[in-house]
Amino acid sequence: MKLRGTHGGLNLLLEPGDTAHNVSRTLENQAAQLATSVTIEISGDTHPDALEAAMQGVRAAGGTLGRVRAPRVTVNASTSTDADQARAQAQALLEAQTVILAHTVRAGFRGEYKGSVVVLGDVNPGAELIAGGDVIVTGALRGVAHAGYGGYENAIVWARPIASPQIRIGDAMARSPEGSSNMRRMEGNERTERAYLKGGMIVIDTK
Repeated sequence: MKLRGTHGGLNLLLEPGDTAHNVSRTLENQAAQLATSVTIEISGDTHPDALEAAMQGVRAAGGTLGRVRAPRVTVNASTSTDADQARAQAQALLEAQTVILAHTVRAGFRGEYKGSVVVLGDVNPGAELIAGGDVIVTGALRGVAHAGYGGYENAIVWARPIASPQIRIGDAMARSPEGSSNMRRMEGNERTERAYLKGGMIVIDTK
């Protein structure tokens, strides 16, 4: 995790190795600096618990959350046409503002976002989130989620846990097994799950 001052306040960079524990401890020691507007930037495969700890640490110090910026994108060129298209997608996502929904998303809600969306709560059955970038849910994802809408294949879905009847990333789709329920009882200590594309298929890792 890195902190640096900007003209508009403070920038907090979360990195792949950061955990909720070390983020909380570091921010407690830097509380005096956090009483300003803080932009959180996610770098690579940052754990959602670290993101949640960072937001709580900023609030506890009396700071104001500005924006949460989604992971920056690297593009591997194949053909010139593919590379140009991928660069255009990456640039569009970098320019699109990440939207934070500071509440649980209820049934019947349908949200569409050019960039990424971060939900500070659950996504209930019957809700739908569609994002050009990532879909990050700090609680349980029981509704439908589509990350990478428009064909962005590096998008991910994060939740604790992913208990959705259907998720989509780019043009790929995964459904829950027949007869399974997205209403299973949550114990409060569920592991975070991350869905991403690998070889054109959606893979879900448990953290």
